Amino acid sequence: MNREQLIQFISEQYGTDEEHPWAKYPRHTVFRHFNNKKWFALIMDVQKCKLGLTGTEMTDILNVKCDPLLIGSLRQESGIFPAYHMNKTNWITIALDGSTSDEKIKWLLDMSFELTDIKKNKKAIR
Repeated sequence: MNREQLIQFISEQYGTDEEHPWAKYPRHTVFRHFNNKKWFALIMDVQKCKLGLTGTEMTDILNVKCDPLLIGSLRQESGIFPAYHMNKTNWITIALDGSTSDEKIKWLLDMSFELTDIKKNKKAIR
């Protein structure tokens, strides 16, 4: 899934619009919940060397929040890295270069969306 396809998918799947909060970085795109304004996805372009890859050319990446219990095993997979410019305990970076399947990206987006959503009050449910 490339950047444009991902932006379209997120907008349609989660009913949220892309935001560009930094004038200095117009290709950095944030998606957040309407109800609590928390981010669940951040798309950026960074130099490959910033991810530990060879080369200085730019590559598109996606940052998502993840269950900390899964992060260690996910980072063993091709195309998944410690979070770039985010808390590495709770976030991961996914290269949007085709090395991670669309299905896995969608699954990780769903997880991030759920982890950053408003927590339901258990007492109110009772």
